[in-house]
Amino acid sequence: MSWKEQASDTGRGYYTLATEDTGNVPIRLFLTPALLDSVEDSIYPQIVNAARFPGARMVAITPDVHHGYGVPIGTVLLTDADTGAVAMGPVGYDISCGMVSASSEVAIGAATPDNRLRFNREVTRRVALGAGKASHTRLKDLSRQQFEAIIRGGARHYVERYGAKVDRSHSERDVIPVDDRWQPPWDGPGRPERGVPQLGTLGGGNHFIELQGNVKTDSLYVQLHSGSRGFGHGLATNYFHLARKENPTIKALDLGYFTPDSKHYADYLNAVAAGANFAIVNRLAMFEQIALAFETVFGKPLSLVYEISHNLVQREFSPEFGWVHVHRKGATRAFPGGHDALKGTPWEQDGHPILIPGSNHDASFILRATPTASISGYSVNHGAGRRMSRGAARKTLRQADVDAEYRKAGIVVNVDGAVPIDESREVYKSSREVVAAVIRARLATVEHELMPLASIKGGE
Repeated sequence: MSWKEQASDTGRGYYTLATEDTGNVPIRLFLTPALLDSVEDSIYPQIVNAARFPGARMVAITPDVHHGYGVPIGTVLLTDADTGAVAMGPVGYDISCGMVSASSEVAIGAATPDNRLRFNREVTRRVALGAGKASHTRLKDLSRQQFEAIIRGGARHYVERYGAKVDRSHSERDVIPVDDRWQPPWDGPGRPERGVPQLGTLGGGNHFIELQGNVKTDSLYVQLHSGSRGFGHGLATNYFHLARKENPTIKALDLGYFTPDSKHYADYLNAVAAGANFAIVNRLAMFEQIALAFETVFGKPLSLVYEISHNLVQREFSPEFGWVHVHRKGATRAFPGGHDALKGTPWEQDGHPILIPGSNHDASFILRATPTASISGYSVNHGAGRRMSRGAARKTLRQADVDAEYRKAGIVVNVDGAVPIDESREVYKSSREVVAAVIRARLATVEHELMPLASIKGGE
């Protein structure tokens, strides 16, 4: 039997998988029959990898799952918080990559073709795009000392030191504490210092800024997706190498981990916190510039709906497994109303917003979790998920055809209309299909559906 044939439908909207390779670790697949059928066979050995980290308690596979580094993108791994590993592949290189969603009182009709292009131009003038680019913002000339204050103090320090141009009270958090004794591995294998000039930059790949229309409210929204840039990548690279050096039995670099008895265990958790603080400030600095661009074009302000990180490992309480480290690789938190972590926040009663973007030619969604989300480690997918590799996209798709399709739909891409072909609609799964899988498992309910009007992406 193939591994897919061994997946058992629970009748509750998800599958379980138990094989000789996965042992006693519960594996839950939050997929529809069609999504299970279409997922790559190469996902199975990566699921096995996730189940074999020391102290693994549960593995959840989200609907956007696709091939990743060591474990699939779209993996939630729970390990015992006191005795288990903190695993590095299930966090990844882009530590704390995350999302911002913002709303306005501007009607969709104001986003004329000319204003969509104006918005893209205004944003592009203020925010640097693409891999390795330096910031255009007030953070472009930070000293090493000023930078370290930000990665230790996060948005809290940023606002205290530089002031806030936007209200970020509707954010997941301002800071993740970093131990004063931890020192960034400057000049290490990953060269995290290359991220110092990149605070307030978008990056390339699947990072984006998007102008959207909410048909339900007849209003314009903006979404932003970006992470910890060269700093987070450099930190991850450094600790991947340290894990392999410490434990030569680790078969591949992307299967690195640290257990509590490792001298690098606490250091890695501090590095993840520092990378997250960078990413939070990175998104805040860009959001300030995007809000200025929006008001320049449309005459009214943007209001933050939510800002949240994914690609993290966090200590949380599971009703089923007790205290665990929750690793979310390409997955996002989904805390419902009444969750202890939301006490004293604006989301205490209803749960926090869940931001699930589609491709830039597909719907994006804002959801709210239900108490049933505990079965997935309070986690859902962070996007639609790729269904075609970048190389395959470049070989099979014609630039002129893709550009024409977007023009016909009225979606303005960057300022020249050239769609990054390896980030176009055809390379992603249907966002409605992956959200349907979330609904099927009763993990969350849809609150808003957003349609793309203008898209900004950086080239590689």
